[in-house]
Amino acid sequence: MRRIVSTALLAGLALGAMAGTVSAQTPPTAREIAAYQGLHAAAASGDAATIRRLARTGADANGRDAAGRTPLHVAAFLARHDAMRALVEAGADPRALEHREYDAITIAAVNDDLATLKLALALGGDPRAVTSPYEGTALIAAAHLGHDGVVRELIRAGAPLDHVNNLGWTALIEAVILGRGGPRHIATVRALVEAGARRDLADRQGHTPLDLARARGYQAMVEILERR
Repeated sequence: MRRIVSTALLAGLALGAMAGTVSAQTPPTAREIAAYQGLHAAAASGDAATIRRLARTGADANGRDAAGRTPLHVAAFLARHDAMRALVEAGADPRALEHREYDAITIAAVNDDLATLKLALALGGDPRAVTSPYEGTALIAAAHLGHDGVVRELIRAGAPLDHVNNLGWTALIEAVILGRGGPRHIATVRALVEAGARRDLADRQGHTPLDLARARGYQAMVEILERR
């Protein structure tokens, strides 16, 4: 018997999760950037030469601001690629998490910044890392937002396809229920299915991605999920 899913319930869950994700990742504000000194200031401005100079005098490449951001997090938020390279050369940890448990890879994934994502991976970031207050992954964050190019890059990098976050959702489930069936979320579902993401993993109510797509009337997703 086909499971019946409440559209109102799904809408409530989706809106709650979307609001939570938007508020969870916190880039530095203009005021914070203006107050930065040392490596944080150099990272924000993309000044690789100053980063190297400060590193030679013993500056801590893994120092933290009030939100737990290292200079590398700041550089990732602002897509300062030369600064990112210089910071890692100076000893910055490419896998560091800020206070909300985001790393440079997940920051780039949420920003839909493919170039920064590729650089963060090349500098030693971990595509398999558990990140965010939701105990998810960069892949789940990208799937949630329909960042299909980022999703494909993370799949190529070996991100776990079937990780379940503390909401009980996989990347495939989030791509179905959080995107209103738009083209980029459809492309995300296709990329995940083609990569071998498990379609039988259900949410805590026992609803599979196919159940959820049918309940919401997302026919393009249904067709992808029904393929053998």
